[in-house]
Amino acid sequence: MMATNGPSIVCNEHNSGVNPCCKAIHLPLLTDLYQITMAYGYWKSDKCNQNSVFDLFFRKNPFGGEFTVFAGLEDVVAFLQGFRFTKDDIEYLRKILPQYVEEEFFTYLSNISAKDITLYAIPEGSVVFPKVPLMRVEGPLPIANLLETTLLTLVNYASLITTNATRYRIALDGRDIQLFEFGLRRAQGIDGFNGTSNVLAGKMYGIPLKGTHAHSFVMSYTSINELNIRTLKNSKTGETVDFVERCLKYQKELSELLGVLQSECSSSEFAAFIAYAISFPDAFLALVDTYDVIRSGLLNFSAIALALNELGYRPIGIRIDSGDLAYQSSVAYDSFCKIGDKYSLDWFRELTIVASNDINEDTIISLKEQKHGINAFGIGTHLVTCERQPALGCVYKLVEIDGHPCIKISLDVEKVTVPGRKSVFRLYGKEGYALLDIMQGVDETAPKPLSKVLCRNPFQESKRCYATPSKVEPLLNILWQNGKVQQKMPNLEEIRNHVQTSLNSLRSDIKRNLNPTPYKVSVTDNLYQFMHNLWLENAPVGELN
Repeated sequence: MMATNGPSIVCNEHNSGVNPCCKAIHLPLLTDLYQITMAYGYWKSDKCNQNSVFDLFFRKNPFGGEFTVFAGLEDVVAFLQGFRFTKDDIEYLRKILPQYVEEEFFTYLSNISAKDITLYAIPEGSVVFPKVPLMRVEGPLPIANLLETTLLTLVNYASLITTNATRYRIALDGRDIQLFEFGLRRAQGIDGFNGTSNVLAGKMYGIPLKGTHAHSFVMSYTSINELNIRTLKNSKTGETVDFVERCLKYQKELSELLGVLQSECSSSEFAAFIAYAISFPDAFLALVDTYDVIRSGLLNFSAIALALNELGYRPIGIRIDSGDLAYQSSVAYDSFCKIGDKYSLDWFRELTIVASNDINEDTIISLKEQKHGINAFGIGTHLVTCERQPALGCVYKLVEIDGHPCIKISLDVEKVTVPGRKSVFRLYGKEGYALLDIMQGVDETAPKPLSKVLCRNPFQESKRCYATPSKVEPLLNILWQNGKVQQKMPNLEEIRNHVQTSLNSLRSDIKRNLNPTPYKVSVTDNLYQFMHNLWLENAPVGELN
């Protein structure tokens, strides 16, 4: 992940704790009706004190890839902190549930919270894989069940969007390019990126806010004659000068340098850019494709950028939202280099060139092949709606009840669960790359570095291998217990750094866009034998006559 330039707004409340802005969003009634009816069934059957263990995991990586990035834990913790049914909630449930539901059940609901829940989780921003528990939830059966829908909602979307964003970063192949999220109007929820145009996301999560004007701003002006304010203060001396006059001077000078006729430049665009620059002199980023990028937008922007520089301000750059992005961005970069050389301004060639207009992974890869001049992408629809895959498909399955492991079996092997309370470890090879993830019963001895471990595919008997790890990393750690967060919640920058570190631990063939190599997820031999014995015990035996 990269640092961003230009103006940013950071929520001051976002620190080592959970952001209080998040707490009002996720309420106990953000659930499915069957969670409430099951809770009544458990209460009616006197199962409220039974201890349960649930695994939250997914079955398949999204977007045809071989990895997922886990996200959403901050909202999970905020939800647990505020998990209580209010009087209004109880009154609503009285109305929608059958009249014969006993009053004592509503009293029970009004008294429950997440204080008896213990939640283990993989660190936010880790790369994760199918079948591996992202979270293990332990606690009273009805309460743990009531958490299901909301936990799935919070983790599903956040992990899907984060994985999508990460794939865009990988598609850039390490190039020094920024990525901004511009998709709020088409979003399925709240998300963020390196920077975001989403003001609420900026407030809630401390994400730098990015954005400029729209085409309508440019079109609302006709000429410089309608500019009510024509002056700007020198940022160093405080002297007020005629800013429009300086812009016109540079427009004339640059016309010859860039090979563009001054008379061909849009006067509407020129006036709009001046107005915007006067409003935001230290955050001037212009949308240059309202009329013609090469014959108008670049010249108008550059003239105003030089005028700002003369008064001690540093412009940010341009955004191109239509047309041949590769060609136009290359012309823009070449123009900025010429201007930088003529006026001895090294920073001019480093101005931001943002490309938007329905950018997706394939677009980025194609533009890379065309040798574009873009150094920032604004990703909208394809990031926030995940058109290639609209859901991750996390599930929440009971794996143990009152100390007795349980298994869900199916004719579809992919839907068979791995039973019992499990620990998860990531084994690393001598070159520092992750070899595989291995699940084992919590009572089994943890694997040790330099000790050989038999690793088995959970479902295919012949797929097995010995691994001798150079490093062993436990993945599931206690996040919530006794009604309190049990570890310091990372801030946004720490999560970004962890995402990068976690991604770097994977071989490049696992992360590639085309035909990636599957990552191995295994179980120990003990867990394999136990799982398959339990499977046989619970599978019906056919009878032929």
